[in-house]
Amino acid sequence: MKIPLVDIQTQYQNLSQEINEKVLYVMKRGDFILGEEVKLFEEDFTKYCQTKYALGVSSGTDALKLSLLAGGVKEGDEVITAANTFVATVDAISQTGAKPVLIDINPDNYNLDLNQLEKAVTKKTKAIIPVHLYGQPVDMDKVKEIAQANNLLVVEDACQAHGAEYKGKRTGSLGDIAAFSFYPGKNLGAFGDGGAITTNNEEFAEKIRMLRHYGQKKKYFHEIKGFNNRLDTIQAAVLRVKLKHLDEWNKARGNWAQKYTELLKETSLITPKIESWADHVFHLYVVRSQKRDELINFLKEKEIGAGIHYPVPIHFQEAYKDLGHKKGDFPMTEKAANEIISLPMFPELTEEKINYIVKAIKEFEKANS
Repeated sequence: MKIPLVDIQTQYQNLSQEINEKVLYVMKRGDFILGEEVKLFEEDFTKYCQTKYALGVSSGTDALKLSLLAGGVKEGDEVITAANTFVATVDAISQTGAKPVLIDINPDNYNLDLNQLEKAVTKKTKAIIPVHLYGQPVDMDKVKEIAQANNLLVVEDACQAHGAEYKGKRTGSLGDIAAFSFYPGKNLGAFGDGGAITTNNEEFAEKIRMLRHYGQKKKYFHEIKGFNNRLDTIQAAVLRVKLKHLDEWNKARGNWAQKYTELLKETSLITPKIESWADHVFHLYVVRSQKRDELINFLKEKEIGAGIHYPVPIHFQEAYKDLGHKKGDFPMTEKAANEIISLPMFPELTEEKINYIVKAIKEFEKANS
């Protein structure tokens, strides 16, 4: 049995007729840039995230960058975020001219260790980016408490957490502003790059509308220095079709995660912990193994897709040597990087496939005990 880490093709096959009709509709209209479907998707996503504004942009990275810029982050500022995240989080900080300040993770949920957050605040700190990693929200009450005490901007990195909830409230509505990615493999994925920004702040929303579109409100009249960071109309059309199914897909992910966790109790793997405040949407189902690399190779021999999110921590990346960190600075992040493995996770999984994956893991453990 061949099982990919993510199955994008099956999702498209299930929705192909409606998606094809929407894409052809855009092509016939010819409104490829900030067209009708972008406006309609923004309205749909606003309702979904329970915010006042949603603005389509070109990627999750650009969503983070524009969110920081709209909030006033500039060269010389510091922005606190997690050492265990995809590089886009810190790339976005760097693109504003600010300095990323990393803190270690909580090994139970792989999100920010909030006990270290306040210690990282300095006079130069302007913002905090809590990353809702793998689909589980950060404890946002504590983040906001520290942010308010220090007059800091809170930018949610919700790029892996579409539809996740914290104490009954959707990600994207929890901070001052939030960034989403619609990379194809995400819970809500486009057919290329895409992203969105959500906020309840009218001033931020207006600033982002200009920043994403060359700094203009009116064509050829540029009030500020901006970018070409718009969401394509065709991608918005695809996302409108998929958004209607997101809750159903997230529920399926949760069910498959529960099945994995039940079956893996008989193994040595450390399975995900779901916090009491969280509705986890399992963008990734991440476990830990003392023999991670050997296990991945064994699964690949069985044609089971597996990944590592992420094998090289930010402070070990060549691009971020200038932060001046050394081995041991973030011990929990470094430990996780050596042990984590992402098992196949997508809504179209089946009980048969999960049984096959778990059987292979047990076979590996028996042979390596």
